[in-house]
Amino acid sequence: MTTRITGASRPAGSSAVPRPSASSAVPRPAVPPGTTDHPIEPHDIVDYPRPKDGLPEITGTPEDLRKVAHRLAGGQGPVAVDAERASGFRYGQDAYLVQLRRDGAGTFLIDPVTCGPLTELAAALDGPEWILHAADQDIPCLAALGLTAVSLFDTELAARLLGRQHVGLGAVIEETLGLRLAKDHAAADWSTRPLPASWLIYAALDVELLIDLKCALAAELEAAGKDQWAAQEFEYVRTRPAKPAKLDPWRKTPRAGSAVRSPRSLAILRELWTSREELAAELDRTPSKVLSHQALIAAAVARPRSRRKMTALKEFSSRQARQNQERWWRAIERALELPDDELPPTRAPMGPDELPHPRTWQRHHAEAADRLIRVRSAVRLRSEDIRVPQELLLAPCSQRRLAWDLGEEIEAGRTSSASTQEIGDRLTAMGARPWQVEQAAPSIAAALVD
Repeated sequence: MTTRITGASRPAGSSAVPRPSASSAVPRPAVPPGTTDHPIEPHDIVDYPRPKDGLPEITGTPEDLRKVAHRLAGGQGPVAVDAERASGFRYGQDAYLVQLRRDGAGTFLIDPVTCGPLTELAAALDGPEWILHAADQDIPCLAALGLTAVSLFDTELAARLLGRQHVGLGAVIEETLGLRLAKDHAAADWSTRPLPASWLIYAALDVELLIDLKCALAAELEAAGKDQWAAQEFEYVRTRPAKPAKLDPWRKTPRAGSAVRSPRSLAILRELWTSREELAAELDRTPSKVLSHQALIAAAVARPRSRRKMTALKEFSSRQARQNQERWWRAIERALELPDDELPPTRAPMGPDELPHPRTWQRHHAEAADRLIRVRSAVRLRSEDIRVPQELLLAPCSQRRLAWDLGEEIEAGRTSSASTQEIGDRLTAMGARPWQVEQAAPSIAAALVD
């Protein structure tokens, strides 16, 4: 691994150019590392074109996977983890490549499609801390493979807590380590086989520097007094349950809210969306590549009364639309034949914990609207004081829920306390972490004093 870096802050006006390593012919991370206040200057950033130990071969068989698991188990320290999906190409969010790196073991690129069960790998990873960037993006697909962390460090979340303006992996590495990674292939179709060499270089580099980056960010968090905040956030990300499925997901089709208004049109949209989802899952393709969003909206707006009129719509003239004309027409027919009392309502139903949109509060829920203004202002001002994004200090949904509950209690004639303790208890019940309660509750309580 590259030389360890310290958490020392960079003196104002100084620069540290990463020095080439004679053994690997690739640059080393800057010493000392860049910080939020003193990032590596752009002219000091150098290219990091390839893995310093060479490009590892893909692990694609059960036998090779056992060897990898053994080597990882014999390594030291945390494990850098990443996963690549085929979003926009395949149905769902399955991982098609898993990247791992650990000191004393090396870097590994694992094909979860051909390796069989990952039980032995899971055992090797059950213990060391995981380092991920934007962990919430990868945890679900890794968990689906049976890979779960017992503790983690999220470099993106750390950068946000430190008040970084740019929190993508490439930007954080540049500002902190002074290194520029190879071209980004995150949006590629990672289900492609064989994977191009340039993609594999990108994949390996995604974990190459995570351990060094974690060391630098952890030191800066500690120096800023935010290390415990980070620990609480990391544990929250690691343990929080998956979000419940949204009601009527078909209503989220692009332009549906503005273009599709009548119950009959909404029924056509619903039937087409459902039929498309079923076929997309069967074909393992992203739904928009089976039938475009524009086709769904066009049919819902036009309400064609025959297959001929449906196929006359230009959005149904593409090859992908023509391949399943019968299916699409059957979906439209079902919607046209529905009795009026089975048509979907024009307004989307609200979930059990869902609130009306805040823009309607002033007219019908004035007390809640007033408190939302105060809560938002208090959170914004406090977030500026501690240099943390306001949505990270207190989630917008929690801000709305707090204001709503307080306002509705007043509307109902109930006296509710707005003391720091009471606000803190309410935030805790909503899932706020202790550091959020400590930082936000006093400011909110003060803002709510009439």
